[in-house]
Amino acid sequence: MSFRFLAAATAVAIVAPASAQSSDLAAVSSHLKDVATMTASFVQTDRTGKSLNGTLKLKRPGRIRFQYEKGVPILIVGDGKALTFIDYSVRQVQRWPIGNSPLGVLLDPNRDMTRFAKVVATSDPRLVVIEARDPKRPEFGIITLAFSRQASAPAGLMLQGWVTVDSQGNRTSIRLSGQSFNTPVSDEAFKWRDPRPNLRGR
Repeated sequence: MSFRFLAAATAVAIVAPASAQSSDLAAVSSHLKDVATMTASFVQTDRTGKSLNGTLKLKRPGRIRFQYEKGVPILIVGDGKALTFIDYSVRQVQRWPIGNSPLGVLLDPNRDMTRFAKVVATSDPRLVVIEARDPKRPEFGIITLAFSRQASAPAGLMLQGWVTVDSQGNRTSIRLSGQSFNTPVSDEAFKWRDPRPNLRGR
């Protein structure tokens, strides 16, 4: 399925009718709870239009790894508590709590989505698009998750990707392909090597 629908859906966030809000939010919540692990390929596109490829590993709660294509010296890992951005080219490490990131909604299946998420209306009944933000913490940013309705997928939904917008307005999109759910993912996948001198690897 084309990923263009996500850009169109997030261009104007129109809240869906109450009936769709309730049923679709419940379906998304069920999907997140039903998926203990996920692996996929991804294409990441930033606000300038630059794209990078890579592989994604996710293990709930709280663990995720963005492994970029060969030659890209960066890594993003969530270890259950914090998200860590590592730039091996400059030996730089940045960490922040997962709950302070838009990815928090994706990584914590037990959050009450009715408190911070809404369904975005689309013209395509095959799609479910959810926008999530913490109204009390606008600095945490916004994430818009896009699902296609697929009977064979967990809770009848296939996660196609998402768009995040941070507090500075920087927009990043992730498009997924080759999604695989609930297959074994080792905890070793969420460790990383610390490039800073005199510090041990994680």
